[in-house]
Order: sequence, then structure tokens, then C-alpha cells
Amino acid sequence: MSSPTPDAVAGSVWTPPNGQPPLSARMMRATWRGLPAKRHAVGWEPGLVVPAADGSPLITDHYFPRAEGDFPTLLVRSPYGRGLPWAPMYGLLFAEQGFHVVLQSCRGTGGSGGTFDLWRNEAADGQAAVAWLRERPWFNGTLGTVGPSYLGYVQWALALDPPPELKAMVVQVGLHDPYGLFYADGALRLENALAVGAGMTYQHQGMARFLKATLRLQRRLRAVTTARPLRGAHVPALGEVPWLDDVMTHPDAHDPYWHGASQARSAERLRVPTALITGWHDALADQTFEQYGRLRRAGCETALLVGPWTHTSALQQGWPEVFADSLAWLRAHLCADPSGLRPTTVRAHVGGENAWRDLDDWPPAATATPWYPAPGGQLVRQAPTESVPLTTFRYDPADPTPSLGGPLLSRTAGPRDNSGLEARDDVLTFTGPPLTEPVDILGPVSARLSVSTDTGHADVFTRLCDVDERGRSGNVCDGLGRLRTTGDAPSQITVAMSATAHRFPAGHRIRWQISAGAHPRYARNPGTGRSPVDATEFTPVRLTLHTDSALTLPRA
Repeated sequence: MSSPTPDAVAGSVWTPPNGQPPLSARMMRATWRGLPAKRHAVGWEPGLVVPAADGSPLITDHYFPRAEGDFPTLLVRSPYGRGLPWAPMYGLLFAEQGFHVVLQSCRGTGGSGGTFDLWRNEAADGQAAVAWLRERPWFNGTLGTVGPSYLGYVQWALALDPPPELKAMVVQVGLHDPYGLFYADGALRLENALAVGAGMTYQHQGMARFLKATLRLQRRLRAVTTARPLRGAHVPALGEVPWLDDVMTHPDAHDPYWHGASQARSAERLRVPTALITGWHDALADQTFEQYGRLRRAGCETALLVGPWTHTSALQQGWPEVFADSLAWLRAHLCADPSGLRPTTVRAHVGGENAWRDLDDWPPAATATPWYPAPGGQLVRQAPTESVPLTTFRYDPADPTPSLGGPLLSRTAGPRDNSGLEARDDVLTFTGPPLTEPVDILGPVSARLSVSTDTGHADVFTRLCDVDERGRSGNVCDGLGRLRTTGDAPSQITVAMSATAHRFPAGHRIRWQISAGAHPRYARNPGTGRSPVDATEFTPVRLTLHTDSALTLPRA
């Protein structure tokens, strides 16, 4: 490690060091295809020590173009280390396109001092990084930020009080609300919580240790997720992770534990041009749509790209599109070069059609179209004339309905064939007739369910599927809600099922899938009213669906 040199002060002459980017980064860079042509050779200044808000040393690498002239700077702050894949994807690629890139490890990670405390230090430490940049002779006063996942969270934290130098942001598959990452309507997103625990604990220690921890978690996933009680069960797989214990034992969004965690308000008054990127099966897609809406209402210049990706595949198979879109936005707002910008605010991939569509806004104008469950597993357009019990099924938390695909952080995310899942006795399906013409669904999907139970406590998982001519049932979008009932009377619950842009081709059928869980994606509801984290006793629950339930689709 090296501290900033005495010459590294405003107004002095900076002599670029001779170091080349790491060999591993250059080798990974050589494997990518479909990226813009390289503009500059790249230099590397590793191990700089930047003082955090409290003086803790934040270890920072500086990538830069080896060329004469002024270049804007990108600040990339990460808790996942500064090696692969971050060094080639952000340090090397953006520097060779004409940017200084400052890649910094968040406190308590990647060799930086202090203790990592999920979300609590990012605003102050981001401001400290900008203050340090102001003293660099190569910093020309024009700053942008870019990065995915938690690297998006640190951008929103900086945007709470944006420094005057900040001229553009690109938030890729980004986080702004930790509670929303870990909970849905108070139900613990168990598999995602464990994946975040592995990533935050091990990824900054290097790819070898991270991969070893990930494989260990995969081997022990069933034992961890079926333990009674669930509290502390992750320790044999992940070791002690104090913040994960805290997350799993604070299910109430209004608990003081979560105060200050969400950075949603940063978008409500932002004036920094901000591009957002997500995928239809990204675990953080809903957070992206929420921030897009806030930015638009605030009158902030923004753009949205939504691809056929999961949280991880956006940075793998989708990387050529993600990088090109990010680069175009940064060039437009940091280099006064708008030539690469697309003509519309929104670009979305339409599933079922496998085509991109340019839109003026999101969601586009659409007609809310309700579909209703009917006897015989039919899904019909005709509304019921009365509310009566339609069908009953039994959910046993000791043999929980398994999760399959969807918006996860793990490798099992994305669309899957649901046919085997739908053959279970604890899964209801209602299927429409073969379509005589294509049906386009663009926008948020929701379900209104009228359900009674015999225990008073249950979850309801609801999913939209596309059934092709061969009977393959592919998941499109879904959601989960927590249900409370009293006596025999049904309770009504509206479950947000995320959003989609999907074409159901002619000959396909629309299917509504309903169950009482998706494990281990969500922790099992014990059926007793006790916390799923502390429960040791499970009670099977019988759920009865009533005819005044409806699936609402936004038909374009």
C-alpha cells in the first residue's frame, strides 16, 4: 500500500505511475466480446489510502487513461473487494474509454479500516472520498458514479446530499432499501439473506474464499433452511455474521433497527441525471422501478433499461448491453457527447417475443384486465356473481412447497418449467383457454385474493405463468403476501407481483398459480403466529380460495 504522494495536492503536477492493471484483470478483459473499441491504454495506481469520515483508512485503486488531457472521474465504492470482477469491469473498461476510475473498498472490507456496518456509514464515507478527490491534481471537477447491487446503494447514499461535482449516476441492478431486499410483507426472503451473508462476508477476501464459501452454503442449504429454530442455523455454513442475525430478527419495517436504512428519499429531490438498469428476474427489480418513479416525479433526467436478466446475469450475459448503455449515459453527461443515447427514456426486453421495445415511460399506458378463478381450474374473464368457496388445499410447513426460479440472487434464479411444481397437491393452478391472438402484458401485475384458513396464519404465494403448446409452464412474475384470518370468514389481500413486459403468443395459455409458500426463497410460515426464525413447532394450515379473487394484468 502507498499513501498519496506529496505531489498529490490541488494545483501540483501529477506524474502518472508506470504500473499496469493487474494481469488477472487484463486476462478477463481479453475474453469479452461485443464491447466498444478500446480508446486508451490504462495505468494503475493501487493501494492509495483515503481517510474515511472518522479517519479510518479506505484502500483505493486508481485506474486512468494513459493520454494527455483532462478526463472525468468515476467513483466506484464496493464492499466486495477490488479484484475480480470489479477491476476489469469497472476499473479497466471505463478507464480505457477515457475516465479516471477510483475503485474503493468500503470500510471493514478489502483491507480498509474500521468495521463494516451494513448501510450505516456509506453517506459520510462517500462524501469523504469526494473531499479527497478534490485534492487530486488529475481531478477536473467532473464526477460520476456507477456500479451494481450494493455499489448502487452507496450511490444513493451519496445522492442524499449530492456534491456539486456529481454530474451523473448509473445504478445497475441496484439496492436502495435493505429492508425490501430481506423482507416481503414481513416474510423473510431467506435464500437471498443467506446469499447476501456469503457475499458480504467473503467476496472481499478474494474469489477463492468466496467460491469456497458459496459451495459450502450450497451443500448445507437444506440443513440451514430447515433447521428448527432458524435463528443461528447459518453459522456452520457462513460463520458468525452479526448483522445477518440482526436482519433475521427484525421483521418489522417500522422497527428502529431499520431507521435510516432506506435511501428512497434521495431520488425524491435529485437533480443529478441518473440511469437505472435492471432485469425482469432481478431480485432488486422492484426497487429500481420505485426509484424510477420517484425520479420522474421529481423532474430528474433519467433513463431505464430492463433486460431479460437475473441479478447476476445482467453482469454476465447482459454485460455488453449494460456496459454500452452505462457508457453512453456517462459520456453524455460527463463528456458532453450524447451521440450514444437511445431516443426514448425506457428500453425494455419483451419476453415471449424476445425483442426489445423502446418506450416513452414506465409503466406505459395499459388497460387493467382482471382474470378470475373458476371451477375445474379454469381462468376466465367473466366476473363471479357471488363470493363462495371455490377450492381448498393444505399447506404443511414440515413439507413446504418448494421455490422454483424467479427473482433470486442465486444461480437458480430466472424462468423455469413449473410443470413439476404445479403437480403438487399444495399448488393451485387456474389456466385460460388457448389464445387466438398474441396478448401483450406491460406493467405491474397484482392479485386480489379472498382466502379463509383454519389456523388464522398463512402466507400466499401467487405467480403468473405462460403455458406453451407442449404444456411447459414458465414463470413470468410473482409475489408473496402474509395473511391473517378470523374464524371461517375470508380475508382479502392484494399481492403485488412485480412487473413484466411479456407477450403471450397465440396458442399459449395464461396461468395463475397459487400456493402458501416458496421455500427456501421465503422462510416457512409455521402456521402458529410465531416468528419463523424462532419457531420449533409447525402447524399445517388449510386454505380455502373464494371466487371473488382476481388476477389483474396490464394489457397493452
